[in-house]
Formats: sequence, C-alpha cells, structure tokens
Amino acid sequence: MFFAHPGKPWQRGSNENVNGLLEWSPKHSDLSIHSADTLTAIAAKLNNRPRKRLNWQSPTQLFDTGLGSLPETRVATAA
Repeated sequence: MFFAHPGKPWQRGSNENVNGLLEWSPKHSDLSIHSADTLTAIAAKLNNRPRKRLNWQSPTQLFDTGLGSLPETRVATAA
C-alpha cells in the first residue's frame, strides 16, 4: 500500500490508482502471509506497466535507459 504524504493532496490520485491495481490484497491485510515470490511478481507487474506520464515507457525501461547513460566511474585503489 502507498500513502500520500501529509500536506501533499496531489499525490492521492496516483496512490489510489496504484492501490486499485493491488486489488488482490484486501484492506488491512497482513502482507507477511504472502511469499516473497508473490510480492516480487506483483512489483514486477507494476514496474513493467507503461505510464502516460513517462511517455508510455514503463518505470523499468526508464530506469534501465538512465543506467545505460551513466558515465563509467573508476575507483581509486591503494597500491
């Protein structure tokens, strides 16, 4: 479940939409009864869903694109 931050009512619509997508879980249910595989599958379903706000890309695609554009960093090592 996702909750809007206090004093930020513009977050409610987005949160209610995502909560509606999580209809498999009744209100006030204990998520610890679900396996990690089930929760991972649901997270993947949400993260692979295209969003109009992201120019019809999924959050996963956008994240992967962003990681590909990062410059290679080198770490100094002691000799």
